[in-house]
Amino acid sequence: MKILIVFNREPYDSTDVTWNGLRLANTLRKNGHDVRLFLMNDAVDMARDICRPPENYDQDLSQMLRDLIAQGVAVRVCGTCMARCGIYRNHPYFAGAEKSTMQALSEWVVECDRVLTF
Repeated sequence: MKILIVFNREPYDSTDVTWNGLRLANTLRKNGHDVRLFLMNDAVDMARDICRPPENYDQDLSQMLRDLIAQGVAVRVCGTCMARCGIYRNHPYFAGAEKSTMQALSEWVVECDRVLTF
């Protein structure tokens, strides 16, 4: 099954929403599904090298994203949001986080069996 997960929230927003989305993505991948991630709005920070967990947060969400990329999960980042959104706007992105478009997102939405948002 092809599953698209769209992340919209700032990675460290005092909730575990993004962390749980990444955990779900990894579990789905382990269960043999084709998992794709699209980052938009403030979630784009998750794919920036400069993004680090706050002092009292025990999970590194950027590292979790890197690990998913290393396991073959496709990750695309909204190109418009790269310059407009996030605390670290205009900072570079790490390898494997592909600059993308709304057109590419629309194609993924049509191709995938399930679309989830976090």
